[in-house]
Amino acid sequence: MITVTGCLIAADSIEADLIRSHLPEHLRLSRAEPGCLSFNVCPTDDPLVWRLDESFTDRAAFDAHQARTRASAWYRATAHLKREFRISGQ
Repeated sequence: MITVTGCLIAADSIEADLIRSHLPEHLRLSRAEPGCLSFNVCPTDDPLVWRLDESFTDRAAFDAHQARTRASAWYRATAHLKREFRISGQ
């Protein structure tokens, strides 16, 4: 199993609005992927920070998620945002 934990950090309210507007579809598509066990991106007490908690059955499922994400509207809108996360597992 592969797990991803960490944060997505907006620099300002404009970036936070980008996250809020694109996140629902990103969540829906990610959760529907084969091998996705869980996929949560939740706001924190800080209005510019979201907590990431994701898990995938294996490396192949995670790699497929990464490939799909990089071809998505989510990535085009948020690629420049700061991400701090840790990937663990095999």
